[in-house]
Amino acid sequence: MRVAIVGGGPAGLMAAEAARAAGADVDVYERLGSVGRKFLIAGKGGLNLTHSDARDAFVARYGTRRNEVAKWLDAFDADGLRAWARGLGVETFVGTSGRVFPRDLKAAPLLRAWLRRLRADGVRFHVRHRWLGWNANGALRFAHDDGEFEVAADAVVLALGGASWPVLGSDGAWVPVLASRGIDLAPLAPSNCGFDVGWSEHFAKRHAGDPVKPVVIEWNGERRQGEFVVTKHGVEGSLIYALSASLRDAIAGHGSARIILDLAPSRDATRLARDLAAPRGSRSLGEHLRRRACIDGVKAGLLREVLAGEALADASRTAATIKALPLTLLRPRPIDEAISTAGGVRFDALDDGLMLKRAPGVFCAGEMIDWEAPTGGYLLTACFASGLVAGRAAARRV
Repeated sequence: MRVAIVGGGPAGLMAAEAARAAGADVDVYERLGSVGRKFLIAGKGGLNLTHSDARDAFVARYGTRRNEVAKWLDAFDADGLRAWARGLGVETFVGTSGRVFPRDLKAAPLLRAWLRRLRADGVRFHVRHRWLGWNANGALRFAHDDGEFEVAADAVVLALGGASWPVLGSDGAWVPVLASRGIDLAPLAPSNCGFDVGWSEHFAKRHAGDPVKPVVIEWNGERRQGEFVVTKHGVEGSLIYALSASLRDAIAGHGSARIILDLAPSRDATRLARDLAAPRGSRSLGEHLRRRACIDGVKAGLLREVLAGEALADASRTAATIKALPLTLLRPRPIDEAISTAGGVRFDALDDGLMLKRAPGVFCAGEMIDWEAPTGGYLLTACFASGLVAGRAAARRV
């Protein structure tokens, strides 16, 4: 009973663990020189493994795919992930935002412990193996430094990622291979991404890299408080990523999307207008905004992107704009800059064990399936869970 896992990210490694635990011989094939590279990068600023949300709130994070992903979470949810990490000697804690992290915040110790256990259990790893598809007899084709060769397996789990961060292995090269076999695919699109804005040259040069905080974004009748970062092209960061799927789809349908910023979420609009109407004497307008409204730096720059000098002298209009500053997003940033990817293998093309209906014995896991989630641990949790489901099903198949 031989199961081949193609892709050495969290989904692929979990599929390998699950298949091996079920008694299959397991080989993992990875395009890069080592496995888990995107996992390590994700943990660079503190590995956000999962989230402490209650079940219903957690599942809701998967949007239109909540029902499908919920089935994966039935097998391996946030609590299961924390228990699994504990079994590798890695304790976790819940941060103030509800996100769950390893005690040391690092990804490398967890990955090293996991790989040691997988190797001790008999999982074999083959790096620098780029998957090319299948030959006429159904064997897997790989390109290696020593040339092309073929591998026969009783079942295959494809865990090839999406198309974000291609330098780390997720380049979407599998799309034409599966499409040629008639697999139903949704177009890949950026998720958890930034957006272009038509900044003035002065603003972009002066404020690129500046965080905007605290700020409230109003979009589709919902208000969210947090922070984002100005880039030379537009905006990115946690508050933008949380809305990126809806914003991306709106831009696709209407050509652009307009969000509303509240630059002073703790200030009442009426009081703000009254404070700004106070005489400023010899103070500059910028100093008056700083003293009377706490608006300076990048927030003052944003205000000047919308209001010209004369309009800024109108206290009521300036206060109203501070509380409801319109910002038009023109397009998502390119997919290779995104944190994750939407689109991929449609659920209708898969059975409950994540096997391709048009390719019996071939299973899919992770980001290459058509689902998405915001950052906060939801992405990793579903990748792990889908890998476990696919690995178990692959082992049952053989």
